[in-house]
Amino acid sequence: MKILLVGAGGVGDAIAKISARRWFYELIVVSDYDLTRAERTVASIRARHGEEIANRFVAVQIDAGDSEKVAALAREHGITHVMNAVEPKFVPSIFAGALAAGADYLDMAMSLSEPHPTHPHSLTGVKLGDDQFAQAGDWETAGRLALVGMGVEPGLSDVFARYAADHLFSEIDELGTRDGANLVVRDENGDEIFAPSFSIWTTIEECLNPPVIFEKDKGWFTTEPFSEPEMFDFPGGIGAVECVNVEHEEVLLMPRWLDAKRVTFKYGLGNEFIGVLKTLHLLGLDSVSPVRVRSAAGPVEVAPRDVVAAALPDPATIGPRMTGTTCAGVWVTGAGIDGKPREVYLYHLADNEWTMAEYDAQCVVWQTALNPVIALELLATQVWTGIGVLGPEAFDAKPFLDLMKRAVADGGYGQDWGLQDRLA
Repeated sequence: MKILLVGAGGVGDAIAKISARRWFYELIVVSDYDLTRAERTVASIRARHGEEIANRFVAVQIDAGDSEKVAALAREHGITHVMNAVEPKFVPSIFAGALAAGADYLDMAMSLSEPHPTHPHSLTGVKLGDDQFAQAGDWETAGRLALVGMGVEPGLSDVFARYAADHLFSEIDELGTRDGANLVVRDENGDEIFAPSFSIWTTIEECLNPPVIFEKDKGWFTTEPFSEPEMFDFPGGIGAVECVNVEHEEVLLMPRWLDAKRVTFKYGLGNEFIGVLKTLHLLGLDSVSPVRVRSAAGPVEVAPRDVVAAALPDPATIGPRMTGTTCAGVWVTGAGIDGKPREVYLYHLADNEWTMAEYDAQCVVWQTALNPVIALELLATQVWTGIGVLGPEAFDAKPFLDLMKRAVADGGYGQDWGLQDRLA
């Protein structure tokens, strides 16, 4: 397996660092529009693991927005798998470039939706992932696999949902992805600061779009952003966090393969974060349409959202100033295998102190990066196989969770995942 890793930001850097401890691939080409970021990732692997392991990595420059350049780079290095680790606005070009190069493809965020009316109207327009699923026939004809939504959410959450459907439930009422944390970022004086732990570009996109809900008798429909707040009790010392509806890929993925009466995604954003997002929207700073502004070099055109992203701390750099734990999981209700009512929460915790010490990566990007690496290993060993455009739910969940939990000494990743039976 030869992997083209597109993007050496927080998640891409963590993917490379996690992969450095595994041996299922021959080469990882770490690429970024900013070559120095790719070089920094490879240099950090060399410093931590030595020359032999670093020799399996090479840093190159890439224009992820040009499908022909993506394809050319993949062909140049004999790439078998293209791993997309950049913002979802680049999905179309990287997706097309991988197919043109005859490589398999993975991403952690699917192609973007287009504006659609809010509840109670039926969902219209283009949903998350629609553009990719529309090309499934091309991937099937080519005999190639596009594994979409293979991060943590979506990704591990979908693996948990498949596991619940196969092993824990005879009938599912709701698959509810629930994400919460108690993370705090402080400045040099020890004061709390506003510093999103994930790409603000992506966060704005998913949080300000109308959230999508799936109900078996209605199909997909939208509701208002930040609607239906609920208190959800998270494990790992996090406790109760208010979660709200957010547009997310799980709701568009799970119903394609799993039988559930309802599918939702709720995120513990917090009132401050919601307030900031609403203000950005009010001021038009969430727009991706360029506006003309003055600069020292004369008038230039920039997208307001890109300015917001540039003004905030890079999520890849805030790890040393962050404390706390993040939790990703799926809350499942319905009838157990015995037919009796059952309610479980399947989850994974990532503690920032541990991820920084072990991988020099903050916990949110590290938790996202862990899962595509496990998926790549399952594909390399042909435990997972398939062609076309598939989500994580299309694959047997047990080998994934077994490999994740197996001790490092036994060839696994040593990552515990949990299951709370909440009616017990």
